[in-house]
Amino acid sequence: MVNVATATSRVRVTVDGKGFRLGAAKFHAKGVTYGPLAPGADGTPFATPEATRRDFSLIVDLGANLLRVYHVPPRWFLDLAHEHGLKLLVDVPWNRQQCFLDAPATRRELVESVRQAARRCAGHPAVFALSVANEIPADIVRWSGSEAVTAFLDELIRGAKAEDPELLCTFGNFPTTEFLRAEAADFLCFNVYLHDRQPFENYLARLQMLSDTRPLMLGEIGIDTVREGEERQSEVLRWKIESAFRCGCSGVVVYAFTDEWWNGGRLVEDWAFGLTRADRSPKPAFETVRRQFAVAPYFPLPASPKVSVVIASYNGATTLKTCLQSLEHLNYPDYEVILVDDGSTDATPSIAALFPGIVSLRHPKNLGLSAARNTGIEAATGTIIAFTDSDCRADEDWLHHLVGDLLRSRFTGIGGHNLLPPDDSPTAAAVMVSPGGPAHVMLNDRVAEHIPGCNMAFYRWALREIGGFNPIYRKAGDDVDICWRLQQRGYQIGFSPAGFVWHYRRNTVAAYLRQQTGYGEAESLLERRHPENFNRFGGSVWHGRIYTSAKIGVETRRPVIYHGIFGSAPFQSIYTRDASLTLVVGTSLEFHVLVTLPLLVVSAVVPFVWTLGVASLVFSLGLCVTAALQAEIPASKSRFWSRPLVALLFLLQPIVRGWARHRGNLLGNQTPLSARETLDSLSLADRGEDLDHLLYWAEQGIDRMTFLAHLLERLDALGWQNKPDAGWSRFDVEIHGSRWSRLQLLTAVEFHEGGRRMLRCRLRSEWSSFARVVFATVAGTLLVFIGIWSRLPFPEPSIPPSPLRFWPWLSLLLLWPLAWKLNAAKRDLHRLVAAFLDGCAKEFRFVRVPRSGE
Repeated sequence: MVNVATATSRVRVTVDGKGFRLGAAKFHAKGVTYGPLAPGADGTPFATPEATRRDFSLIVDLGANLLRVYHVPPRWFLDLAHEHGLKLLVDVPWNRQQCFLDAPATRRELVESVRQAARRCAGHPAVFALSVANEIPADIVRWSGSEAVTAFLDELIRGAKAEDPELLCTFGNFPTTEFLRAEAADFLCFNVYLHDRQPFENYLARLQMLSDTRPLMLGEIGIDTVREGEERQSEVLRWKIESAFRCGCSGVVVYAFTDEWWNGGRLVEDWAFGLTRADRSPKPAFETVRRQFAVAPYFPLPASPKVSVVIASYNGATTLKTCLQSLEHLNYPDYEVILVDDGSTDATPSIAALFPGIVSLRHPKNLGLSAARNTGIEAATGTIIAFTDSDCRADEDWLHHLVGDLLRSRFTGIGGHNLLPPDDSPTAAAVMVSPGGPAHVMLNDRVAEHIPGCNMAFYRWALREIGGFNPIYRKAGDDVDICWRLQQRGYQIGFSPAGFVWHYRRNTVAAYLRQQTGYGEAESLLERRHPENFNRFGGSVWHGRIYTSAKIGVETRRPVIYHGIFGSAPFQSIYTRDASLTLVVGTSLEFHVLVTLPLLVVSAVVPFVWTLGVASLVFSLGLCVTAALQAEIPASKSRFWSRPLVALLFLLQPIVRGWARHRGNLLGNQTPLSARETLDSLSLADRGEDLDHLLYWAEQGIDRMTFLAHLLERLDALGWQNKPDAGWSRFDVEIHGSRWSRLQLLTAVEFHEGGRRMLRCRLRSEWSSFARVVFATVAGTLLVFIGIWSRLPFPEPSIPPSPLRFWPWLSLLLLWPLAWKLNAAKRDLHRLVAAFLDGCAKEFRFVRVPRSGE
């Protein structure tokens, strides 16, 4: 079994989302560490070619496809590995136990040693990746500073890539210094020695959050047979390999192939991590690892319930074909694909016709995203319904990981990453790191508060229990609403780090701003349905951490890292701080309107104020520039104009999205006329009756919350816009009529003898926010007109005074018909809601009691 190298094995391994790819096929690293061994005649810590060949035969028999070596191997070693179809993760050896950054000469020597290693490995098909460091001690990191060490790691990686741009690079990390971030690293490589299954899996979930959109590889897992015994080693490695791949790791490396280990100028004999003994006789763990490597990475799922994949598409012909092609060959045994064409006017129908294996449905006109997804739910026959978008391309293992993580948990729904496709444009890359893109929000390492709609799956029974998606969300916001509604029912939503899709971003500034406009409109709708999740300015309030490629704020503070006697404590990144939210405030529409603009306007009258106005404007622009400089743009997509574009988008996005949100709050809070006409206000017995306080008598007890739940359900069914109490409001529900009026309803129940009850309803109608803005604008305009008119030069007053000076004041009388119209709208809404309450009361067999009969 020597000449197993194929044409495919000559291709370099590349990063592919959360994993690796070798040519057209995925590459799942299944490896062992090898050496260092006792130095041979040439002084290198490798065995002779003959002994190495025998070892490689055993390693191939193990089912491994990767070796991790801790010295740069000679050429013959590389050739022999390639001959056996093995890839090499090569560590560059250097003394990490010393304060290597204190001496500039030492720093230069280390950079040159990494470059030499890269030159020796450059272009060789056996090389998987280069590790520029391994387990830098925590006290050394704290001595030099984590930022300085991170910068040095990036410098080492850039030096290696200068010699071979296609060479994958990483560094070996471990829990004590998990806060180190090398942005230039292609993937994360962690050495993890936890020997209890649940803590091990919990830590892998944590590492997946740290790795975010990059692959996570376990560079060392192992257990010492001297202290733990050979049977314990076999059992622990069995579940470690399985857990690693189930948790979405891109590969594992078992430490070590053999007990023979040369360290510190001698053979180490007081510990034994090898799968074979020093004489290469296999331990029980050898056969265990061989069985696990034969199954990995696709360990059987607990079950394989049918999955319905729903794609809602409106004029998505540009990427629809790519999307449907990716769904044809998913690594999952039982699924169907349902395409809902939401009234597209482009080539969507003709593209759908090219895929006879999918279920294709079409709306005669555009009904909106939520309605299209509801159509898909109704047509679905699967136990689980997964959703993605027509501008996405699914990874072939998408459902395998998504469903597997869902079945192994108590989650009701689950989501995953949406990554920038390698073939997307540089403009799309700039959009990706700009604010407002689809992101997941995590409450902890496993539980999500929100998952993006382009990659989510739920049990069908849960979607039906809450009535599916709310049709009011036509463009966006449906995924946020569905997550919050499920959580309000007590259900949890999870996150699958390996279940990802490729998501094409907007390719023009105009398309990006249109998307943000839709998001702003959706936020105004969400605020009405979920006011408890918004602040007083209409901004969403998240309880979890937002994971996105864009900076949520400017980074102004260092991570909190233990020093002193606590400096060696693991799990340090739990103390990292998020970016400052100053950016969110300093670039918001509210900041521009309430701070910058007034200062600039006042400066026209008060000259010295202009400096404050300019300073406010410079502050906002400076935040945008800083955010653009901190943006992590993929190197392959970065252009000279990328960061200026990101700064521009950071400036425009809050303005466009904020305006859309406020416009929605002012103009969107109205019940359509068709819905208002479903009630007959003339059905009330007495037109002159006081409708501010309604009383209903119940012979049989009724729970107030049951009545309110029914009331809200009826309002939604009739299309009436409403806003439930957020928990601290002075009303139970706020009902919106036309754009001019709204009404607040407060209820209370009195308990009487015999189980009878009195339901009290207090109705308070008022002008809407839009009506108040209109009235204030008209009044302000008239007052400005009067002020200007009073300053005009007129002839000396005559006896009696000239009426020209006073007639503008009569223009204020124009406010009277406006106020009358607004009050009329308020009265109409009042009567309509009273009639609505009468109808609901009749359904519960309540009897209206006049106030005089209390």
